[in-house]
Amino acid sequence: MANYQLLINGKKYQTEADPDTPLLWVLRDNLGLLGTKYGCGIAQCGACTVHLNGLAVRSCTLPVSTVGTKKVTTIEGLSADGTHPVQQAWDEVDVPQCGYCQAGQIMTAAALLAKNPKPSSQEIDTAMNGNLCRCGTYHRIQEAIVLASSKISK
Repeated sequence: MANYQLLINGKKYQTEADPDTPLLWVLRDNLGLLGTKYGCGIAQCGACTVHLNGLAVRSCTLPVSTVGTKKVTTIEGLSADGTHPVQQAWDEVDVPQCGYCQAGQIMTAAALLAKNPKPSSQEIDTAMNGNLCRCGTYHRIQEAIVLASSKISK
């Protein structure tokens, strides 16, 4: 076991974990941040996506020992009150059905729009590739990203 000081959602956390413990389990089990979901455990579905220094990463395979001083943002930290343009667009388009994958979808979309505020349809498809939605709401996800893009550019 080792001690880690992590900067998550703008707050400092201290926790103890084995160095190879995936960040996902530190977030959920050690720190009680339950918004990030477990999907597959092999970084193939995207349900566990968080931001690491603004980049979308899969937390289910990222060892906590590799985080260091990088800033971690989870769905809880995207906005304090659900007013991030992606969250607003998700609500307006009524994207989720079961909702399980949505935190990962939103985090991937937010990272895309932070990097490219006006992505093409192809760029959206490429960025979102690998974020699985078992309910098949891909059309609404794309629509919400386009809407969020228009909100960001205002």
